[in-house]
Amino acid sequence: MEIVDTQKLQELLNSFANKDVYIHLETTNGAYASHFDEKMFNAGAFIRNVLIRYELGKVTPDEPHRVGLKLANGGWVYAQGITHFELDDQNRLLMAGHGYDGKLAVALEISETPFAY
Repeated sequence: MEIVDTQKLQELLNSFANKDVYIHLETTNGAYASHFDEKMFNAGAFIRNVLIRYELGKVTPDEPHRVGLKLANGGWVYAQGITHFELDDQNRLLMAGHGYDGKLAVALEISETPFAY
């Protein structure tokens, strides 16, 4: 993965707009966060292979980046904290946000085909 280049990432987001795409969105502060600090509140979210069609994809210039997908009904899907991205060999747009410790904090992935489990 490479560090976000907003122009490149914006072009990739545009290439998936107005198509039926599958998304994977995940965020976590670590499944075992409370094991290391009992006062730490463990929170996370996970969706996979949700079929959507977005009319506008947008990456903000501020770091870490917010990537938003505007749906036709006015709704939004977004991930805050994106630091890295790549278009893989299966033409999937993979975006990730790594914390200061290098651990994954958020992931947003877009594909024209379902993600394998």
